[in-house]
Amino acid sequence: MVRRKKEKKRPSVGIPKGIVLLATPDGWRHSVLAMEGAMFCGRLDVPINTDPQDARAAATAMVTGLARDFHGTNVEVNWAPLQEPWSWTAQVTLAIGNEPASPDAGD
Repeated sequence: MVRRKKEKKRPSVGIPKGIVLLATPDGWRHSVLAMEGAMFCGRLDVPINTDPQDARAAATAMVTGLARDFHGTNVEVNWAPLQEPWSWTAQVTLAIGNEPASPDAGD
């Protein structure tokens, strides 16, 4: 049996550039905007009654982990001042001096 060499694929999730965090009756929801223009949404894995500061910390951890695990880079998350009750936004930027790993890195 001949095996094909596995091709390295780019991650299906782009490098995050922004987050929207919403408190809903069903729980904490997030939308993450990627630099490539894609967006993915979901539920934050915290209890419904989680304090907003703790929910923002969990969202920060999720996004920084995503950037590190999928792209080999570190990002910084800066939350904007509260504009609307139960809704927060953050800007995500590459950490200074930290470029994402090339998809061909490690060959």
